[in-house]
Amino acid sequence: MLNIAGLERLDPQAPVVMLNLMRFHARSRDGDGSGWDAYLRYSAVTVPMIKARGGTLLWTGEAKAVALGPHAGSDWDFVALVHYPTVTAFLDMMTSEAYEREADPHRVNGCAEHLIIATSEAYSKFSLG
Repeated sequence: MLNIAGLERLDPQAPVVMLNLMRFHARSRDGDGSGWDAYLRYSAVTVPMIKARGGTLLWTGEAKAVALGPHAGSDWDFVALVHYPTVTAFLDMMTSEAYEREADPHRVNGCAEHLIIATSEAYSKFSLG
């Protein structure tokens, strides 16, 4: 469920990167292929919605292994980083009628669990150099 109250505490005009963690159903809940297949249908609808709002898919990949921290409950299948120019742009997409009608059913059919964490676009307090 979308945490609108939490997102509304953020600066609505600030850029944001969303960390998406997904765990797929073995079979799509609608019976049309695997959970991965349903997620691909979701992506085909959602990526144009992201781009229409000035967003960018920064990176996607399989979650291979937990490198640090507890292993229990951390067995994600797929990870995506998505940049939005503003928190408002993300909320606009996620609450749009088109998203709810055309995209979200595929996400629900494909994902046993889908966690999205809002992050700041850049955090310059730490330096790796």
